[in-house]
Amino acid sequence: MNPSLAKLYTIGQKNSRRIIGLMSGTSLDGLDVALCTVSGAGKHTRVVLDHFETVSYQASFKDKIRQVFAKPVIDFAFLCTLNPLIGNVHARMILDCLEKWQIPPAEIDLIASHGQTVYHAPKKQHGIEDMPNATLQIGDGDHIAVKTGIITISDFRQKHIAAGGEGAPLAAYGDYFLFSDSGENRILLNIGGIANFTFLPRSGDSSRVFTIDTGPGNTLLDYYTQAYFGQPYDKDGAIAASGVVNTPLLETLKKHPYFQLPPPKTTGPEVFNHEMIHAAQIDSGQTDVSPADLIATLTRFSADTIADAIRTVTAGNHEKFAVYTSGGGAHNPVLIGTIQQHLPGFTFDNIRKLGVNGDAKEAILFAVLANETVAGVPTGAEQNHETPKICMGKISFPL
Repeated sequence: MNPSLAKLYTIGQKNSRRIIGLMSGTSLDGLDVALCTVSGAGKHTRVVLDHFETVSYQASFKDKIRQVFAKPVIDFAFLCTLNPLIGNVHARMILDCLEKWQIPPAEIDLIASHGQTVYHAPKKQHGIEDMPNATLQIGDGDHIAVKTGIITISDFRQKHIAAGGEGAPLAAYGDYFLFSDSGENRILLNIGGIANFTFLPRSGDSSRVFTIDTGPGNTLLDYYTQAYFGQPYDKDGAIAASGVVNTPLLETLKKHPYFQLPPPKTTGPEVFNHEMIHAAQIDSGQTDVSPADLIATLTRFSADTIADAIRTVTAGNHEKFAVYTSGGGAHNPVLIGTIQQHLPGFTFDNIRKLGVNGDAKEAILFAVLANETVAGVPTGAEQNHETPKICMGKISFPL
């Protein structure tokens, strides 16, 4: 037997595995590196976060990614070379973290790499006849495996699409395994560049688990905060608090066709970007909105569409719901406060209350998916009983 296959088999038989989960989101702020000890599988999964760090990207590296990020027309040769480059950069960041934590690479069982999304194109979005749902994450897993010497599982979203999904959100699986609780109905709200949530019924019925991209989270806020104020994001919502919501622009933004699509649905910066905002400003006759008022309006836009999606999912259900927040948007009191105002009957807490670092949550969830790949019972691509059962991720062996 190939020694790497034999090693993978041994890893799958262990009582627990040390897995590094990686996440690089649409904000492009850096690589989340979460070293987890994972035991069990499925609903018996248990995770301990041993170490976590967000390794910031250099400006020149961000600029390279932005040359292809969510753009319909790109330099194909540049994309081809960027794929291994991102893998190599992520590998170096992993090794630097392990050195900082004083942990030899040989003690790590697996790396779970989400990669860097550069284009997300569900069929509802691209509308190309006879073409399937599609998404593309780069940062090649073979390069990570070879450079680190650690078996790497990557490219999780492709199997989800192959089995009938849209490739996102994938959080539902890890959320269900780690956070389901018979004591309450839970909504796990992650506000990254795009906002999404997972609904976990207290009944534990997996057929009722629901996940959806609600629309923009921080992607528009970050873009205009950088463009107008030279800051990476609106810290503590201070800029939004200083502005006034432009109601005509807000109402035009909320009429975007995405919000009328039935679930399940996913989206990305390919849809919610500055071109879309500019078109809405023209349509609403609000082209002279001040920078602070625009940030205030976009913050309200994110908050309203998040709350609307949660209300849609919970409509007609008179039970109580608890919302647990994570992601960069969870640190924005104006954004979170506005969502709370829209959902007065809901309780709100940061996901830290459930024993998880909210900034590390997505990286942890990919570690859980990798654990399922080697040790778990395959999960469904959609939340029903008719879809094929699948394991996600491609496996890359070191030399």
